[in-house]
Amino acid sequence: MGSHRRTAHSQNSGPDRGARGVVLTVAVASAAAALGAAPAGAAPQDKPADTKAEVDRLYEQAEQATEAYNKADERADKLREELATTQDQVARGQERINKMRQALGMVAGAQYRSGGMDPSLALMLSSDPDGYLDRASTLDRLSARQAGDLTELQGAQRDLAQKRAEAQRKLGDLEKSRKAVQEHKRSVETKLAKARRLLNSMPSAERAAYERASRGTGRPDLSGAGAASSSRAAAALAAAQSAIGKPYVWGATGPSGFDCSGLMQWSYGQAGVGLPRTSQAQRYAGQQVPLSQAQPGDLVAYGSDAHHIGIYAGNGQVIHAPYPGAPVRYDPVGMMPVSSVTRV
Repeated sequence: MGSHRRTAHSQNSGPDRGARGVVLTVAVASAAAALGAAPAGAAPQDKPADTKAEVDRLYEQAEQATEAYNKADERADKLREELATTQDQVARGQERINKMRQALGMVAGAQYRSGGMDPSLALMLSSDPDGYLDRASTLDRLSARQAGDLTELQGAQRDLAQKRAEAQRKLGDLEKSRKAVQEHKRSVETKLAKARRLLNSMPSAERAAYERASRGTGRPDLSGAGAASSSRAAAALAAAQSAIGKPYVWGATGPSGFDCSGLMQWSYGQAGVGLPRTSQAQRYAGQQVPLSQAQPGDLVAYGSDAHHIGIYAGNGQVIHAPYPGAPVRYDPVGMMPVSSVTRV
């Protein structure tokens, strides 16, 4: 995002998903207030251009942290679903085993009443059926069907237990990964507070111009912008246009606030299309086309790592959620180096 900022760039906050939502702007403002409007450490020789460049770099770091968090969060959610499925499979497998033991118990009872119980059934109904199965020499005392069913069920149970343990291990790894991303977010917040302090040290007119550029929500001239590539692309673009002026919120997917990829996911969701959560995944959610062939509704990804994304509105404009403190807005498509254009 370096060259874009433009007016600054984004960061993360926890969506309209409850406690995850954190508007980074608030953190920045609080930190700036605590540090004072014009800290003693501000270097008088710092140039406004240098200050802007530093703020732009910090916003880019914040946005990279946003997408890294989104990716870890998405993976954790997926793993929780897999874990729940596995646990259900384990429970169902155990239920089948219990039913089989009950059936064998009825056979054993009938044998006992008729004059004695088959030793193999007695062993089967013991508290350690696995131990029984390990003694292959006793399997010939059971019917082929009973032996096969028990072997299959207990093998499946062992497999499910292994899958559950593996899922739990992965979930633990992902939680650690997410904590690392959150730690990075905190360090970026500290840098943003420093950037705010430097901005406060700028001459008031220059600072006002910088901040004014971060509030633009006007609609550019889109006459002759051309038609969208499809009805769903047109619907997604209309949804993004309806979000103009909504705040950037770290990790948010709408409808009251968005981060960059959250806005794309929500906009296409209004058109009945499910997009992946992160900008890196969204860039591969359709057919990639040259920038020169971009049509309204196409996704435009920025940076070699696709850490930012917007929706093409036509006439050289995109709609995107820029960064903390800047609402969803239009900006020139060339605000940053474009890495790909995707037609969904």
